[in-house]
Amino acid sequence: MTTRLGQNIGNYMGETIDIMQVLQDIKHRCRAGGWEEIPLPVSENTVLPAYGRLARHPGKTIYISSGMHGDEPAGPLAIGRLCEENSWPPDLNLWIIPCLNPGGFILNRRENEEGIDLNRDYREPKTALVRAHVQWLKERPSFDLSLCLHEDWEANGFYLYELNPDDRPSVAARIIGKVQEVCPIDLSPVIEEREAHQGIIRANPDLLSRPDWPEAFYLIHHKTRLSYTLEGPSDFQLATRVNGLVAGVKAACEALSA
Repeated sequence: MTTRLGQNIGNYMGETIDIMQVLQDIKHRCRAGGWEEIPLPVSENTVLPAYGRLARHPGKTIYISSGMHGDEPAGPLAIGRLCEENSWPPDLNLWIIPCLNPGGFILNRRENEEGIDLNRDYREPKTALVRAHVQWLKERPSFDLSLCLHEDWEANGFYLYELNPDDRPSVAARIIGKVQEVCPIDLSPVIEEREAHQGIIRANPDLLSRPDWPEAFYLIHHKTRLSYTLEGPSDFQLATRVNGLVAGVKAACEALSA
């Protein structure tokens, strides 16, 4: 299905997932694929799954996260697909967090159980989860590239945000080129009140002025100098959105592989 469904009225009204089952499936696939489990402890009762894979002859390092918002199911499913296929370039070091907000998925809403949008809490973290995530990130090496998987219930197609303050070689066009083979691209000249070109928003001007940092802003200030937030269009069929995110991740990994 390559046209909008028209079912998202006021908020996301599409398919939901059993996040605990999805995470269990990812766990089994990562174990089978030789990944190391590096859990993210939030509290005595809450530990988020996370994984790392070091290449035998490593080149560059990529970090991938998804599931920040509980009404964006395509991200964790895309991670599950990628781990099932296990066709990552062999020379990459990889770090993955499949779901940062499982409580939000159980409630089928953007925010966590406390009603907080976690993706606005990374400048001066107030939530236990974001504080724990920041600590987990501090314990990892720097990344050559970060990918944050998201969805937008209002979008007319897939688009992405690029943070690239040092003007490093961009892989944005390559990502869009691969995604458009399986998922429509939002070609609007303005997306989320920002100038866009062929589905690409270059958000560098926001870096110093924005007070409510999303995860990508923390990453660009502290862990990497090249970051992409991939936005699947969640008013399309779930399979189409998953295909788009999978294609985007693969394109980025292939671009960084030696």
